[in-house]
Formats: sequence, structure tokens, C-alpha cells
Amino acid sequence: MSHHLDSPISRQDPRLDITDLYVFRGERGTVFVTNHSHSLAGEDIPRGLHPEGRYEFKIDGNGDAVEDLTYRFTFSNADAGGAQDYELRRLAGPEARDAFAAGTVIAQGRTGETVELAGGGRVWAGRAGDPFWIEADVLHAVGHAFQDGTIIDLSSWNPAEAKNLFAGHTVHSIVLELADEELLPVAGKDHRIGVWGLASLATDAGGWRAINRAGLPMIHPLFTQFDEDLGDRLNMNVPADDIQIHGKQLTAMVAGVVRAYGTAEDPESYARTVVDRILPNVLPYTVGTPAAFGFAGWNGRSLTDNAPDVMFSFAANTPVTLGIGKEAVPVKPSSVFPYVPSAS
Repeated sequence: MSHHLDSPISRQDPRLDITDLYVFRGERGTVFVTNHSHSLAGEDIPRGLHPEGRYEFKIDGNGDAVEDLTYRFTFSNADAGGAQDYELRRLAGPEARDAFAAGTVIAQGRTGETVELAGGGRVWAGRAGDPFWIEADVLHAVGHAFQDGTIIDLSSWNPAEAKNLFAGHTVHSIVLELADEELLPVAGKDHRIGVWGLASLATDAGGWRAINRAGLPMIHPLFTQFDEDLGDRLNMNVPADDIQIHGKQLTAMVAGVVRAYGTAEDPESYARTVVDRILPNVLPYTVGTPAAFGFAGWNGRSLTDNAPDVMFSFAANTPVTLGIGKEAVPVKPSSVFPYVPSAS
């Protein structure tokens, strides 16, 4: 699980859970995808996108982990067939970080249908296949190691029997493609942006409560599988405060695993290097380039990148593999808009 049902508060209504965030080069520009409402949560619960929630792509253009652009989606109640109407607003500058700013409506549409944006962008939202894969035994072994400060114990695991826990499951995707001309003025000379997704719920007092935040993949599987309080807390603050709030705890968890393996002369120093890389929890991407979330570097994230092997190995300072890859996803992503796998 990259971010699937990662905290008690997100499990209360999986429509507000962000299972994954992807940022990659599309046919017309930069593509932003968040997935929600995973079918693994069960069928006897509301599905789709929450009509009292909002779903945002946050974009930082100068590296301070503070948003300079926000694209905000809100959805209606579902009709008898499950379709929902939606509205998309663009908020720039100070408005981008103002929970009560109105912004500008740039699209209105209906799930399952593509909407064209002025300037060449487009939007799609609807039910899709989950492009992510995970091996449950490896996942849980990693979680125990980082919670307990031990090596990742896979002594009883048979790689030949590895299987994808999410095979055949569905999500509800939000897909936004933006032309370069929309992003480059924000990105600046280096064309570099930082991206995160945020799902929030309206409160009775008239405000908004942050439910789920997603930037880099695999942060929660590493650190929160057996610490649900941390799972909630990682979702509640803004990225710019990540290091101050969570840095010390995550550093200690990484150091415990590295110390157990004996792969660094100074485990604490290595752990600080890891945490300085993963916090603030923002996904970096250079506009106009192919996405690749791999061992050589992190530049966005495509729908087929092997994020678990990369992040588990990086954090543990030792090779870790799931024994499966993109071939374990039964319905493949597409090279054409809206890119996400079709719902089987």
C-alpha cells in the first residue's frame, strides 16, 4: 500500500482516503492523479468521492513546501447510477493556501466524462482499476522492522508465492492534465515543482478538516502500519512543518533498522540523510520531462514505477524486493488520456 487506508481517520470514510498520488508527462502536458475509495475497504460502504469533501492538488514552485497553486475539486451526491457532478477551481498565490478563498471555476463536469480546459488541459474523474501493487507479507515485515528497530524478517516468506494484494481492485480516480504554459510560470527557471494531494472534510463549524495528505509514495507503509496515532498525525499538518513535527521520530525509526543491519558506520547520520530527503513530504517533478521514481532519482511518479522496492531499500539501506512488479497488475494503465486502468 502506498497510502491505502493508512490511518484511523481515513478509514472512517475511505472516499476521503488518498491511496496514491502520481505526477507524470502526458500527451499534452503534466498529469496529476489521485486515487480514492479503494474497493478493498468493502462494498457495503459509500463509494465514489465524498459530497461534503474536497480534493486538492497542491503545487509549490519555489521549493519552500508552501503551495503556489491549488486545483480544488468538489463533488455532488451520486445519482442512482453512481455518477457525480463536480466543479474544479483554480487558486493562485495567497489564495492557494487559503481554505476559504473562492478561486476561479475552470471546469464543471460529470464523472466518467472528459472535460476540456481552456489552454489545452483536460479533466476526468471516475471509477478505475488500481495500478498499484503490493505483497502483503513483505509489507508487514517492513512495518514491523521500522516499528521495532529490527531487520526486515522475511525468513518464512517464499518469493515464488508472492502475489499482488490489490489485483482486481478498483479506485475512484481524479485526473488533471495541465499544459506547460499553465505550470511553467510557477515552476520558474528550473521548471521544478513539488506536488502533494490533500483530501479534506467540511466541519459542522464551517471549516475544513484535513483527512489525508499524500506526497512521496510509501511513507505510511514504512512508518505507520503499527503506529496509528502517527498515521493520523502525518496527515494533519502542512508539509512545511513536517521536519519540525515528525523529523526526530522518523529519524529514530530509520536508524533502528539501519543499526540492526549494520550497513552504516553511523546509523543516525544515515537516518538523517533519509529523513532530509523524504521531508517535507512533497513529490518533486521537473515539468516537461519523463517521470521516473527509481533508485537513481525521484522525478514525479508514473503509473508503473516500482515505488515499494525503491523506498523500502532506500530507507533500510539494504536491498528489499516484493518479488512482483507491474506485471502483477491485471488491467494495465493506458498511454492515452485519462491514462488510469479501466475498472474491471
